[in-house]
Amino acid sequence: MLVALALVVLGPMGCAPRPQGGGVSYADAARSDPRKLPYVVGPSDVLRITVWKDPNLSTESAVGPSGTISMPLVGEIPAAGRTVKQIQEEATRRLGAFVKEAVVTVALVEVNSYRFTVAGNVERRGMFSPRYYVTVSEAIALAGGPNRYASPANVVVIRPGERDDPAKSTAGGPAQRIAIDYEEILSGKSPAQDIVVLAGDTIFVP
Repeated sequence: MLVALALVVLGPMGCAPRPQGGGVSYADAARSDPRKLPYVVGPSDVLRITVWKDPNLSTESAVGPSGTISMPLVGEIPAAGRTVKQIQEEATRRLGAFVKEAVVTVALVEVNSYRFTVAGNVERRGMFSPRYYVTVSEAIALAGGPNRYASPANVVVIRPGERDDPAKSTAGGPAQRIAIDYEEILSGKSPAQDIVVLAGDTIFVP
């Protein structure tokens, strides 16, 4: 659930502006849209593991701080940073050492790892944890919208650097700064700027 590429993207208003001060353009950031990829499980997400015809081995488990889930007989299974399919394959492989021809299914039942912060001149600053991906405009709406002191044309999305270990909460590289003109999103002049917010992002409304 981030590597910026240097390119020029033509949008409804022409070329995407080149970021200043080592920032990342919204066009580059849009390439990280997680909705185009299978969901990547994170800490605090809850998974249901079902073993066909064996309820004693079936369980629900939250992804712990170490990035693992616990399964009867098998023990700890790495989960953070993996897709549900990858976790299911790992659980099936490990259970196969104890149960022949075991049929294992894994389902995501709670999304708790998707959290971001909206700060600055909004009505309700704080951390938000919706159950689905939202865009910058939707995130600002969750915060009650810009207040009367805001400069919505100068919104900045601060995105943590890539993590070496997805189970860790600390970033492993420098943060990215993505300039967003919220007014152009609302006016319909530049809908491409309404990028998807990633877990750990901070949307700052000056």
